[in-house]
Amino acid sequence: MKNGKLNGKVAVVTGASKGIGARIAKEFAAHGASVVVNYASAKHDADRVVDEISKGGGKAVAVRGNVAKKAEVDGLFAEAEKAFGKIDILVNNAGVYEFVPLEEVSEQQFHRMFDVNVLGMLLATQEALKHFNSDGGSIINIGSLASSLTPPTAVVYNATKGAVDAITRTLAKELD
Repeated sequence: MKNGKLNGKVAVVTGASKGIGARIAKEFAAHGASVVVNYASAKHDADRVVDEISKGGGKAVAVRGNVAKKAEVDGLFAEAEKAFGKIDILVNNAGVYEFVPLEEVSEQQFHRMFDVNVLGMLLATQEALKHFNSDGGSIINIGSLASSLTPPTAVVYNATKGAVDAITRTLAKELD
């Protein structure tokens, strides 16, 4: 363990089976946090992240849950609390993307990205607030430069990340 500044803390990291989320989960564990590695479908990858954390002396569990579905978010947090007794930190990292030109954007693609990237963040935040103790907790939302760089063929993804930015700024005031 590099530094124990997160000793005794419990972090739920959504979309933590690979990529940025896996790296965040490993870093939190390296700093002493117990980590809930959330995944929607990549169980093998989530188990590998948990195994790496455990081999490094950390504590982690993999918990399946699609953040776009309230019942699954509720289950994710119930399992997190069952595993570690509390929740101190939520990292809203789960996200999906697909890059296509405007003429190929479909309703299905739009709803899939907004459901995971925006609704999922809101549902996870709502549920986390119910599990934080009286001292509160920390919520970290993972955005993207896509919201300001606005690359072509990513109109829907860019819009979801713009929404993440706006929601984050709004909740920073509302939940202060």
